[in-house]
Amino acid sequence: MPTSTLKLDTTAEDHHIARMAAVALGLTILESAIPSPLPGVKPGLANIVTLIVLARYGWRVAAWVSLLRVVAGSLLFGNFLTPGFFLSLSGATLSLLVLAFAQHLPARWFGPVSHSVYAAFAHITGQMLVVYLWLIPHAGIAGLIPVFAAAALIFGTVNGLIAARFMDSKNENLSTKITKDTKNIVL
Repeated sequence: MPTSTLKLDTTAEDHHIARMAAVALGLTILESAIPSPLPGVKPGLANIVTLIVLARYGWRVAAWVSLLRVVAGSLLFGNFLTPGFFLSLSGATLSLLVLAFAQHLPARWFGPVSHSVYAAFAHITGQMLVVYLWLIPHAGIAGLIPVFAAAALIFGTVNGLIAARFMDSKNENLSTKITKDTKNIVL
């Protein structure tokens, strides 16, 4: 009986993307254990990973990490192809599109915090569009916009500050190592 095998050739970049998506998925799982005062209001902890990946490796890798997290998370939680999946996918897709443009803004004035806030607002916008166009086509959902906008501003700012801190600590460790190595060479 003939057997067929499927061999995938993977690269180091594929492994790196998978590791970063796994970290983002882990944060998604952690976030699901945090009780939410309002349905749909979550801190978006996995977006911290997306912001760091965007800054370090570019938009393409950040898009892979974010979309893998959405798909793997929906499979893990058992809501693949449900309305919750499409809400998450629409939010992630719109925030990735916004980040594609935001990364070209002058780094002197725009950084992880502003990128995080833009992405949080885009995420909420994508979800609200799906809710309005598909699930609840009623103008009454507009009354939720201030609540979700406030949550996006707060969580986007906090996540951006956390991402910036991780990026700064990584840079400090690198600059300290370079300084030590330079001193050793000079001595």
